[in-house]
Amino acid sequence: MSGRDASERTVKSLQDFLAFSDMAARIVSGGKAAYDSDEITRLAAEAVLHRLGESVARLPAEFVASHPEVSWRGVNATRNLVAHNYDAIDHNILWNLLANRLPREAALVRQILVDLESAEG
Repeated sequence: MSGRDASERTVKSLQDFLAFSDMAARIVSGGKAAYDSDEITRLAAEAVLHRLGESVARLPAEFVASHPEVSWRGVNATRNLVAHNYDAIDHNILWNLLANRLPREAALVRQILVDLESAEG
């Protein structure tokens, strides 16, 4: 894979991360009571977290290492929990991730994308 192809794939994965973060924000915008009372909403949240982890897994290791400000490992660990330990999911913890941690991570990723676009200029 050429350097340009790798760069384009990285940008695409970061854009995917942000698209899935926006989906999570829409879930959170319905409120905690709606999340708690609606199984479909909770399943949608799990699917979004799974996809977020997949977008992170597609990033090159060098890129991840060069941006330690983002909790890439934590996002991927959440994906693994949702995918493999679905019977052990604490939906209060997932809500906290969606409502509090993910917006901060998304802001960091947005800034990384701005920086990448400026560098390509």
